[in-house]
Amino acid sequence: MTATVVCLVGTAVGAPARAATTPAKAQAASVGSVAWAPCPADDPALGGLLQGLECGTLSVPLDYRKPHGKQIELALSRAKHTSPDSLYQGVVLLNRGGPGGFGRDLPTRFARGTFGLPTEVGAQYDWIGFDPRGVAGSEPAIACDPSYLYPGKARADYVPANKAEEDAWRARAGAYSADCGAKYAAVLPHLDTENVSRDMDRIRTALGAPQINYFGYSYGTYLGSVYASMYPSRVRRMVLDSVVRPSGVWYEDNLDQNEAFEKRADIFFGWIARHHAVYGLGATAGAVERNYYRGMAKIEKNPVDGRIGPSEYNDIFVADAYRNYTWPDHAQVLADYVLRDDPQGLRDNFGEPAWLDQNSYAIYLAVQCRDASWPRDWSRWHADHSTQYGKGYKFLTWNNAWYNAPCATWPVKGGPPVRVGGDARGPDIVLVQPENDAATPYGGALEVHKRFPSSRLIVEKGGNNHGASLSANGNACLNELVSAYLGDGTRPAARPGPDATCAANPAPEPAFTTSAATAAPAAYEPPLVP
Repeated sequence: MTATVVCLVGTAVGAPARAATTPAKAQAASVGSVAWAPCPADDPALGGLLQGLECGTLSVPLDYRKPHGKQIELALSRAKHTSPDSLYQGVVLLNRGGPGGFGRDLPTRFARGTFGLPTEVGAQYDWIGFDPRGVAGSEPAIACDPSYLYPGKARADYVPANKAEEDAWRARAGAYSADCGAKYAAVLPHLDTENVSRDMDRIRTALGAPQINYFGYSYGTYLGSVYASMYPSRVRRMVLDSVVRPSGVWYEDNLDQNEAFEKRADIFFGWIARHHAVYGLGATAGAVERNYYRGMAKIEKNPVDGRIGPSEYNDIFVADAYRNYTWPDHAQVLADYVLRDDPQGLRDNFGEPAWLDQNSYAIYLAVQCRDASWPRDWSRWHADHSTQYGKGYKFLTWNNAWYNAPCATWPVKGGPPVRVGGDARGPDIVLVQPENDAATPYGGALEVHKRFPSSRLIVEKGGNNHGASLSANGNACLNELVSAYLGDGTRPAARPGPDATCAANPAPEPAFTTSAATAAPAAYEPPLVP
């Protein structure tokens, strides 16, 4: 349960769907413009990540039912088009996921063709980054009980050995939600995906755009789906990469994750086994898995520096179910610790949550707990997670339970969720889905493809990286298809099943190193999801 890993899933249990609506009063309220100026070299929230971009703010209603009431500020950024005006294709709003992920740094990677978008295409758009309401530089800036994410020492094992340990975790989760309620009772009812979608339409209006283009990863696919449902005529082009299943928001989607992460862990362990000559952790996936849990048992008895215990250990390796380019370094981390009692790699991969992490987690919960209803009876949570764990879904299940457990006692009840979907005349959406994605399993893309008959689905066969296109270690085939769509609107022809497929990139080669540290690239790029 780490703020650097997004477990983005949950449910609307027994709640009727609400129609996608835009309150008439909200439409009647005036919308300001954005005054752009160069971003600061050292932004208070994002440091030096905004250099070379323009920054601005936009006031929007906290409560769209009271459009002239309390206003909050959204922090925006822009990389302006550099093509001739005759080639200009409008604005693109960007979202990296979360909920709780900041977004003002994103225009850099798209406008400059950093990760596979041809520069001539990037030059034709105004790329708009924004920190969603409550996130990073936007208002309201919220963060709750910091001890829940990290109390200054190793936390208890995620997997409760008995009722007393489970009750202790429940008490900590309840204290977190109570603290959020005590501090932010006036704003929590208004932190949800539907309101972020309304904010996006305010941004569109403020920029003078009759339609928007949109690119969203992970949770950003759900945000895009909601926007396309609420404002279908205002979507020009939309790319949704690593797609959330709308019918599962959010509790059921989390249960889906637990099973998908187990399969992804098996893929990771199998890769290590194929390189047994390098890492020495076992020649089969099962042998590697046993060594992984051997390390977890060892660190529970003797936490590293008193700060890294079994939960922190699990957090570190959960990243390997999101992306495969961490595998060589993390396999070395595991081997060094389990086989040589060298914990340096664990130290190098561990960091105490900063304010931005605490803010991201608080917004994650605020949005997901509000978007849809959650079970309020803990017996449901206990039965579901105990059953999954007992069936062998061990890698993420209890981590995910405690990451989301504050929703069981959240001070604002959730739901009903927005009704997501369109018709055959709806927006021209392109869906991109890695086949082995664990954070947003494959079924989500199939569902959204069906809900939007006008969409096209591109599947990365064997794909293991969450956020597969126009990203670090992106897939050239996916990049080409997405770039063609953004360039001139070209999409694959419709056909049964996926409309197009791309083969996954080869798995990484093992790292022949003796140090377990994961080196940061020279030009730091934050991950696509927090």
